[in-house]
Amino acid sequence: MTRLALLLCAMLCAGQAQAACRQALALALDVSGSVDAREYRQQLDGLAQALEAGTVRQALMQLPQTPVRLSVFEWSSPDDTTLLVPWTDITSEHILDGIIATLRGTNRVPRSPGTGLGSAMQHGAALLEQTDCTLRTLDISGDGQSNLGPRPRDVKRQLAGRGVTINALVIGADTPTAGDRRQSEIGELSSYFRAEVILGADAFVETALGYDGYAEAMQRKLERELQTLVIGQIVRP
Repeated sequence: MTRLALLLCAMLCAGQAQAACRQALALALDVSGSVDAREYRQQLDGLAQALEAGTVRQALMQLPQTPVRLSVFEWSSPDDTTLLVPWTDITSEHILDGIIATLRGTNRVPRSPGTGLGSAMQHGAALLEQTDCTLRTLDISGDGQSNLGPRPRDVKRQLAGRGVTINALVIGADTPTAGDRRQSEIGELSSYFRAEVILGADAFVETALGYDGYAEAMQRKLERELQTLVIGQIVRP
């Protein structure tokens, strides 16, 4: 059953109360050693820009009686995470603008250099399990393979059947070391995330060809994740 079908069922099935929110969306940003200061800024500002885009803003504002619940955290090595935005129901333009301002005003703090992708998956899933939303989605941005902590494939196996969808935004190299191999490199990394990380029937991998393309890729991904059925009026029995 697709996410849209699940959402429709949750809203219209007789005798069932509506969920407190239609979708919980946890955004996990890679701030490991492979991400320099410029790329860090592009990632935070890129997410802010994507949330500010008209199509994304419109999707977030739909069905305010069952809002999207949003959270943002940074991750690097195992157990090195920082919550930038706690769970927040997007029920007004003012609340969304506050999240955008928080992202733009966030400065980088020192991080351990490792890439604990499996640990980030565990952390995001634990956050999602705090919610009572109809859909629960973890969205991980990353520019490399895991090299510390639990293997993503093992975490993926543990999370199967727990009602969590994991999508990915894979970021390729801006300046490849040997010729312009960006397309092949991002293809290899996308294949890794597709096999080892994403989870769920509707899970997908979005790609950015370097951090310069991060904002546009994030907008495409959010537009896809936030697709909803617009129902003019829902009459509860």
